Amino acid sequence: MPPKFDPNEIKIIYLRAVGGEVGATSALAPKIGPLGLSPKKVGDDIAKATQDWKGLKITVQLTVQNRQAKVDVVPSASSLVIRALKEPPRDRKKVKHIKHSGNVTFDEIVEIARIMRPRSMSRDLSGTVKEVLGTAQSVGCTVEGEPPHDIIDKINDGEMECPTE
Repeated sequence: MPPKFDPNEIKIIYLRAVGGEVGATSALAPKIGPLGLSPKKVGDDIAKATQDWKGLKITVQLTVQNRQAKVDVVPSASSLVIRALKEPPRDRKKVKHIKHSGNVTFDEIVEIARIMRPRSMSRDLSGTVKEVLGTAQSVGCTVEGEPPHDIIDKINDGEMECPTE
């Protein structure tokens, strides 16, 4: 039976993968098998592209054209915050339920907000900064040595200045 799509057509697939690890081909096969791609080869490509994100769950965008897959990493706010904590890579099989109790500077939060800006729903950068601060609170780290929600309150009250762009 011939494939039901045009091979020249561009298909985009989003996957959650663990950085630097070859994912289970059984999870990849149903998504990319119908496109005529080898799950093992695509898994190796994903592992190679996510080497910087070792041990972190990361979203990966596969752009498929002419039965060739191009891998792009689409970092989420939480993975960017965890990466900013500069924790050593952990073995997911041995270490479970890790607490991210480190400290991040406000400048790093602003940099993360600039990366997340195109995918943010806020009108200006200060709203994106608040979104990232909320993510930092969920992760469990502190910002400038204090809880992230206190900094959100300071930005709302005008005590703390947030860059416009």
